[in-house]
Amino acid sequence: MSHFSQIKTQIRNLATLQSILTHLGITWKPDGAVRGYHGATVTAAVVIPQDNGYDLGFCWNGKEYELVTDMQYWQQPWTVEGFLQRVTQRYAIATVTQASEQQGFNVVQQQPQADGSVRLVLERWHG
Repeated sequence: MSHFSQIKTQIRNLATLQSILTHLGITWKPDGAVRGYHGATVTAAVVIPQDNGYDLGFCWNGKEYELVTDMQYWQQPWTVEGFLQRVTQRYAIATVTQASEQQGFNVVQQQPQADGSVRLVLERWHG
């Protein structure tokens, strides 16, 4: 019996996900097996090893990358919710930034807010 939990996300770009994990200081490996209870494994596009021998990872489900892990062996500095919030927030910022740059905008400021959100200030010059 598998003990893996699969948590849906809105993450669709693998390169952006990998960049975010690196930015957050999270050690990850590409394309591998997420190790779980009693030697069970799940193939993932991104594997985040944990010191306890149980991993977490992100698997493509055909639409998005789901977080896959055995919750009983979660060993990260944040709760699952806190981890996903940080990754999702950074993903949203990267997505908005990339789309804005494609339209000729530049990010001039990122301001963290008291509620944990981030205010982006963009500018575009017309010549």
